[in-house]
Amino acid sequence: MSALRLILGDQLSRSISSLVGADKSDDVVLMAEVMEEASYVKHHKKKIAFLFSAMRHFAESLKAEGFTVRYVKLDAAGNTGSLGGEVARALEETGADRIVVTEPGELRLGREMRGWKDRFNTALEIRSDDRFLCGHREFRDWAEGRKQLRMEFFYRDIRRKTGLLMEDDGEPAGGQWNYDKDNRKPPKEGLRFPKRIAHQTSPITREVLDLVSERFADHFGDLEPFHYAVTHNEAMIELDHFIETCLPRFGDYQDAMVAGEPYLYHSLISSYLNAGLLTPMEICEKAEAAYRRGHAPLNAVEGFIRQIIGWREYVRGIYWLHMPDYATRNHLEAREPLPWFYWSGKTRMRCMAEAIGHTRKHAYSHHIQRLMITGNFALLAGLLPSEVCDWYLAVYSDAYEWVELPNTLGMALYGDGGLMASKPYAASGAYINRMSDYCSGCAYDPKEALGDKACPFNALYWDFLARNQDRLKNNPRMAMPYKNWERFADDKRKALRGKARETLDAMREGRL
Repeated sequence: MSALRLILGDQLSRSISSLVGADKSDDVVLMAEVMEEASYVKHHKKKIAFLFSAMRHFAESLKAEGFTVRYVKLDAAGNTGSLGGEVARALEETGADRIVVTEPGELRLGREMRGWKDRFNTALEIRSDDRFLCGHREFRDWAEGRKQLRMEFFYRDIRRKTGLLMEDDGEPAGGQWNYDKDNRKPPKEGLRFPKRIAHQTSPITREVLDLVSERFADHFGDLEPFHYAVTHNEAMIELDHFIETCLPRFGDYQDAMVAGEPYLYHSLISSYLNAGLLTPMEICEKAEAAYRRGHAPLNAVEGFIRQIIGWREYVRGIYWLHMPDYATRNHLEAREPLPWFYWSGKTRMRCMAEAIGHTRKHAYSHHIQRLMITGNFALLAGLLPSEVCDWYLAVYSDAYEWVELPNTLGMALYGDGGLMASKPYAASGAYINRMSDYCSGCAYDPKEALGDKACPFNALYWDFLARNQDRLKNNPRMAMPYKNWERFADDKRKALRGKARETLDAMREGRL
């Protein structure tokens, strides 16, 4: 009896559960590049190239181990264009009598796979994805009965479970669970950022780049230069480089933004982690070791580990706990279509141009650019959540719906009404001016809310508060902003809201 073992593009881990117990003499590993997955949103060219190249390299490593691998390239003769179609072809041509797969990360694929047993009249085994530290049932048990599902408390439980940054007496390293207050320094003059690794282009990757250039020419973003890691070994080189070179200063400046500097001290490993080239514990254990040997301070290491075992695991739990209706939530009733400059990057707002420009070039921008620049503008302007979420899913190489949707809908847009965030992450130009050097070269003045040079974020911020007052006024964390709003004279409030309307008109007409 032979099994068809399907490996998805984000399951490129040798430890993946679908390979456990595989019989190399009888079983067939199926991997397929299909147009359906590459184009259900118009993914960034670099994202497609990264995944196809990483998939091909992973397939070669399995072949070298002795596995029988059926690899279907995008341009292969007979490619059906869908995963279901390729499973059907493989079953017919190999004679396999059962399907083994690790559960997919996204609901839409999970629904399709559960139908394969009847569709193909064959045995089907969908295994848990044990690369995550918290399973679906464990998260449901944690969430049951809680009035608020705050990440901080979930994170503490995962710290206890893994033992990461824990002392022998059961207390957290340094006596605190969270050192976020130490991780909010603005950039200072003279900061020098480390040079990042550029991996050599293998023949496999070159072939993929040519394919993507031909087949996905109308997709967002720049394809080359292409410097991504595409194997586990290359991803480990990047991880080690981050630990040794960037991690010591990551904590202090993880919220900072600097013009022309897309990476600063960030790790750049989220794409590798989410595709399976790296696993959470091997990353976190290296970071913890750097703290234990005195190489990196606790605030940096704790903040980094929290992003992986806290935030990443938490958003996955939220996704599977509340889907499918979560995707349709729009608590603030935002209705504005996504403006074209999100795709073109052509705007006089320097902060937006920088964040979108980095995204176009690298399929990357760091978490504060995503939350407090592109996300903050979308929140203040009342952009339609479904269009904003589709944009985030399309443009970043680390984006999959399970991780993108809660981060965008819940954190950036407050579209879930506070399920994830204790308040909307709304901010005026003052925040951007404090945490970046963008404003010094901008056409707009972050200190002005009215007039021709007024920063668009300012009037939109006050208008956001005004139009959502009934929904937000009872939130205790919004008390101070609303007190400030009420202190304004009526004519100033009227002027600010009028300026906000002018700003939205300029956005709609491409003049912003």
